[in-house]
Amino acid sequence: MRTEPNLTRRLDRVFARLDREPERPAHIDVPRMSRHRVVLFTATLAFYLAIVWAVVITSWLVRLDWLVMFFRPYQQWSEIHWFVDYYVVLGQRGPTAVMVAAWLGWRSWRQHTLRPLLTLGASLLLLNITVGAAKYGMGRLGPHYATVIGSNEMGLGGDIFPSGHTANAVVTWGILAYLASTPTARRWLSAVSAVTSLGVGMATVYLGTHWLSDVLLGWAAGLLILLALPWCEPLIARSENAIFDLRDRWRARRGRTVPAPAPAPAGGIPSAVPVTPVLLKPRTAPAEQSGPAREPVASVRGPRAPVHMAPSPHAARSERTPVTPAGSRRPPHADRLPRGASQPARPVSGG
Repeated sequence: MRTEPNLTRRLDRVFARLDREPERPAHIDVPRMSRHRVVLFTATLAFYLAIVWAVVITSWLVRLDWLVMFFRPYQQWSEIHWFVDYYVVLGQRGPTAVMVAAWLGWRSWRQHTLRPLLTLGASLLLLNITVGAAKYGMGRLGPHYATVIGSNEMGLGGDIFPSGHTANAVVTWGILAYLASTPTARRWLSAVSAVTSLGVGMATVYLGTHWLSDVLLGWAAGLLILLALPWCEPLIARSENAIFDLRDRWRARRGRTVPAPAPAPAGGIPSAVPVTPVLLKPRTAPAEQSGPAREPVASVRGPRAPVHMAPSPHAARSERTPVTPAGSRRPPHADRLPRGASQPARPVSGG
């Protein structure tokens, strides 16, 4: 059939992409901080600050938060509650970081570079610092712990503003689009990460764990980190070079401790090792021992006398004390009486 060669070619193409490249690619596309990216970063930062200010002054955005909370979406559409519970895991840092790190680790192994893993580490570090500082700095309480209806719940010891699930979804799934090797893959991965992070944010509002303004600020916080990553590229490149230099020095030090043996020629003796003949002399006796040889004298030993053990005392049969068993050896009978007892009179039968 015609489809079999096409299928074989496609499978060969897929397996060829999975194999490790023989060497590191000569050119790796590294995003730069272009003017377009700077404009997007500035606009996102302005949106971030506007959301924070709108919540601080208890504006219409806070009233919208309370309206959504009283609407209780988890009660209005309770039939999808089980799906949302699973879908929101895509925003948790632990599972998503493990999945993305596995994929980027394979890419690092395939392309002989540490840049994907270092970029992921830098983005997660920025996420923890910026979002964590904002959470604990503003201290906003969530919908389930709100105290006064209509208030912004700021500065009360909470940690939900901005939404960590939303920001984490934007960063962890957006890093795949940031590290894409082709423009087509970057566009597709950007769309997938945007839809995923949008769904995670709406899932937290549906479950009632976050205000709507928390989700808006989480999207802005994650996007700021992705837009700022090109500023971290020089540091990532220096870190990668330092790690590779450390690896090369360790390999060189390990190679010096165990030198490789020189190859032996056809004769079997290494050419680098000179061989000099050694004359062996017979061993001579010392001067003190020079003299007439002595005849060996055999040691004569006399026969040994037989050794007899002293007899142990045994008692004669007549000297032993007789032992009489107590009681009678005969079994007892019910119709017999002991000796000396009078027998009862027997009845006399007669006519």
